[in-house]
Amino acid sequence: MANEKKKAATPAQKPKKKKEKGRFKEYFKGVRLEMKKVVWPTKKELSQYAALVIIACAFFAVAFWAIDTGFLAVLKQLLGISM
Repeated sequence: MANEKKKAATPAQKPKKKKEKGRFKEYFKGVRLEMKKVVWPTKKELSQYAALVIIACAFFAVAFWAIDTGFLAVLKQLLGISM
């Protein structure tokens, strides 16, 4: 009886591999279908968005630099240290 249980367990494991292959195939099939639904930006829109991102990054870099410099100046005055 113990041998029968082992034999019954091995055939059940093989279809799992087929299911996994089927899962991957179905997943990528779904990805492909969804990618067809995407509305891609035009070159003009893309360049506008890129410029906006670069400007926003520059703005925040300058803002953080100014805040950091301000805190450094305040700490220098409070602690009486010089660099």
